[in-house]
Amino acid sequence: MDTNEVINKRYSVRAYKSDPIEEDKLLTVLNAARLAPTANNRQPFQIIVIHTKGRESELLSIYQREWFVQAPLILCVCGLPANAWIRKDGRSYLDVDIAIVMDHMVLAAADIGLGTCFIAAFDATNTRNVLSIPEDVEPILFTPLGYPAETSGIKKRKNLEELVRYEHW
Repeated sequence: MDTNEVINKRYSVRAYKSDPIEEDKLLTVLNAARLAPTANNRQPFQIIVIHTKGRESELLSIYQREWFVQAPLILCVCGLPANAWIRKDGRSYLDVDIAIVMDHMVLAAADIGLGTCFIAAFDATNTRNVLSIPEDVEPILFTPLGYPAETSGIKKRKNLEELVRYEHW
């Protein structure tokens, strides 16, 4: 599949089959994260691969949507603030790096028939407790990873004219 096909095919999946993910497919998704560009190539992230079976109730304390635990796996992308590149004006690029890493993973997943959904509205305190995340590590994004149990609806997006400016504001 070409890049534009993958971008058009990807959608936020909110219903998953419980079918297991083949190891080679998981490694494809994780390798996409490894290859993602990060500021100054610092790679200030770690990914926690979580098997959902038998952990549903504790994982639901992180994000209270039943579909969150339907997929066989959940990926948590954590940032390492001490390793992030910081611009001269003090702006850390950690969140940008993590977003790029997640985007690479969701596009790689879509390319091989797996579904994902960016999740940022989770309970950070429960996340730290359930996943034993140290204080110097920041959980930033989650996604379930599994085979979709639904089909994509129509994507609603703004027109390019509403989003793009040329030469100046």
